[in-house]
Amino acid sequence: MSGGRALDELTVHLLLGRIVYFHVLLIAPDLPASDRAPVSGPACCRHRAPAFRSPETVLAGSAWGALLEVAAELPGHHRLCPRTSNACCAVCRVASAAAAVGSGWAAAEHRAYHQRFPEPGLLDACGRAAAGRVGRVFAARYATECAALDLLTAEPPALETLPGVDELPLTGELLALWTDPAATTQAPVVSWLNHCTGGLGDVRRVLESRRNPS
Repeated sequence: MSGGRALDELTVHLLLGRIVYFHVLLIAPDLPASDRAPVSGPACCRHRAPAFRSPETVLAGSAWGALLEVAAELPGHHRLCPRTSNACCAVCRVASAAAAVGSGWAAAEHRAYHQRFPEPGLLDACGRAAAGRVGRVFAARYATECAALDLLTAEPPALETLPGVDELPLTGELLALWTDPAATTQAPVVSWLNHCTGGLGDVRRVLESRRNPS
């Protein structure tokens, strides 16, 4: 997001709603049945700092809370600072959830399209990219600083390590939309995804037909 400007609330809701829509309709049915309880993660960037803004105050009842709910269904999700206090960082919480979505979607799509598990580097790159891009939008929206986000965005994953929409459409679109949301929310990157309702298998068939038109 150029200039770090905050997005209006409607745009943020559209972006988050698209994550929920794709996750519920296409990703969730393809997830392996397993215990998805969040595991303990590291403390946030200001866990022991003076109180700033409680993440529960910012996230509870807002559209951002939906992102946390989506992340909680994905393998590998962890909740920062299990014993939260008013000193905890809401940006860290959002970035952690976005990382779970980025890596979790990439894993689900790769299995569905390639019938094998992806290289760990791909999942890490997608998770870091999603965390940095979504976290940056959240931080700008609430004019909130986050030392962990600063480190993450200072050294983002190389673009060549990230999948495009022609490789992993859902993950690629997620990353593309949050790169500069103000410029892309009015024109979804992969509009044909809106017509896929049969899970990732449906996406795979459409993707193959587009790669090999008869």
